[in-house]
Order: sequence, then structure tokens, then C-alpha cells
Amino acid sequence: MSTIPVLPSDDVVTAGLADQRAVRLSFPPSYCLVGVYRLLHDPTLRSPIWDKCKHGVVRGGIVGLVWATFTWKAQKTFVEVFLINSPKVTGLNNDALFGYQIPLATCAYHATFIFLSNQFTFILRFFLSKNLRIARERAWLQTVRSRGKGDNFWQPYVEEWARPPVVVEDESPWKSYLGNWASRWLLTKVLLAPLDLYPFVGQFISAYFKAMQTSRYLHLPYFQAKKMDKPQIGVFIEERKWDYRAFGFTAALLESIPILGLFFTVSNRIGGAMWAFDLEKRQHDFASGKLAPIEPVATSTGVEMNPARTTHDRAGAKVEDVKRDVVENGGSLAGSMAGSWENISR
Repeated sequence: MSTIPVLPSDDVVTAGLADQRAVRLSFPPSYCLVGVYRLLHDPTLRSPIWDKCKHGVVRGGIVGLVWATFTWKAQKTFVEVFLINSPKVTGLNNDALFGYQIPLATCAYHATFIFLSNQFTFILRFFLSKNLRIARERAWLQTVRSRGKGDNFWQPYVEEWARPPVVVEDESPWKSYLGNWASRWLLTKVLLAPLDLYPFVGQFISAYFKAMQTSRYLHLPYFQAKKMDKPQIGVFIEERKWDYRAFGFTAALLESIPILGLFFTVSNRIGGAMWAFDLEKRQHDFASGKLAPIEPVATSTGVEMNPARTTHDRAGAKVEDVKRDVVENGGSLAGSMAGSWENISR
């Protein structure tokens, strides 16, 4: 005798979505993947962005292919003669770096491909130019519109910690130096340029230095929507500094990929907007009293510190609670959690 399945209640579905949100909040780099997924599968995002960029992509692609075809041999010769056979030019030698031997016998084809890929990216960026900036703005605005939220969704900043950290601007000359745009450009584009000869090395180091700058830039529309001042932004980021570092590192690393990085500069805007929505929902929970301010926790050394990671665990219902509620309502856990990727657009 067949039984009619009973769908879980709205409260259970809401708890399930809240739990999925808590999982995403516990691993911010996942929002980069969310941004890619939505850009590829949501026509309301994909179509207007592609319509703005397609002509520039075609023109830049043609010019880039012609440039690469006619300059390949010359650039390969340049790499072989002036870079690979001249450690003085690259600034590299046969000594070990941090205990690891650097493979100076890097394939000339790989080095030439890296150089040409970066040039190809520059050509594409030149032809996209203003349209790429507009596409990024559209990505954020269209993501906000697709969530069905108005301007009143963004509420004033609410402190989530019982004892918020004290943030001192420019607390050290070295931090101020690294925070300067010109010094970061000099470090990542000039001093670390020889490392681009080797797979992933230069990209990882550059992404490390650009992590906080990238994540802060991607959330600038969020801070503006909440009308947060500089001290509030500083405290908000400091409370989630490792989350912002992880998200920014992943976003910067994806954007550093030659050619494809231009695609990720748009998808990361979408991912940043999705992260902002989840953070704002937590802000609502703290503002309404659903979540209490997070108290410091005593460590083994006796020093109290705010548990940044545990804040995400309180953002939604526990998994076991969701399982129990689903079973009591006659449904199945698989049915209630199915389509979790589709639920990120809710």
C-alpha cells in the first residue's frame, strides 16, 4: 500500500536553508563558486552581462590571436636568450628557496605561453575597458534585484560581538606600506614578476598580498548600502579577518588566471553579493534578538578572545534539528535538502 509523502513544513524548509547558509558562511571561499554557478546558470545575470561584453570579447580575441600568432617565435627567443639563460635578469639562481630547489630549467614554451597569455589578457581588457566595469556593476545590481529585496533590506550596522576588537588605523608603518597601492603594484608586478616563469608560484604570492584589498573592494557596495563609516567597516572586517583573507585570496587567485580571470572578475562580484546577503541576514538576527551577542571564550593560556568561527554555527538550525523535524513531518531529508544549489538564489 503506497503512502502519500508529506512535504516538510515551511519552518523546516526555512531551517534547512538557514543551515545551508551557515555552511557557506563557515567557508567564505565557497561564494566564489556560488558566483560562477549563478553567472553560468542564471539567465537574468548572464544575458545582460554578456550583451555588454560580447563585442569587446570578439574584437579583442581577434587582435590577441593575431598578435600571438605573429610574435610567438620572437617572444620565445626573448625568453630563451634573456630570461632562462640569464639568472641576472630574472634575479634567480640555483640556491634553494625556503628549503626547496627552484627549477630554473623551466620549459621555454611554458614561460612564453605565460607572457603571451598576460599580453592577451591586456588586449582583451583594453577592448572591454569601460564595458567590463559596467558589467561588474550590473553583476552586483542584478544579483540584488534577483533576490527580490528592496533598499530597506540593508539595515544599519549591528555589533555582533559582546566585546568588539579595537581597530587602530595604520597601526604600523609596515602595514601602512603594504596597504599602499603603489607599493603593492611594485611588489606584485615588478619584484615578483620573475616568479611568473614558474607554474602558480607568482599567482599564489600575488593573491596573498592582494587578499584583503580584493575582499574589501568586492564588499564596498555592501558597506555603502548599510551606510557604514570607516570605524564600523574596520571592526566588521577585523571580526572576520580570516574569512575576508580566505575569500579575498581565492577571488584574487581566480582573477589572476590569464584570460579566464576577466570572467572571474565578474563572477566574484556575484559571489561577493551573495556573501553580503547571508551576512546581512545574520545582522537581522542579531538586531531582532534572535541571536545574542557573542561572548569571549577563555583559551588554554587564560587569554580571552572572541570566537569568530563559532558565530557562523549560530546562524541557522543545527543539522540534527533539521533531520528530526523533517522525519517528524513525514518527509525525507534528501527531499528537503535537494536542490541546494538552486536554493542559493532564494
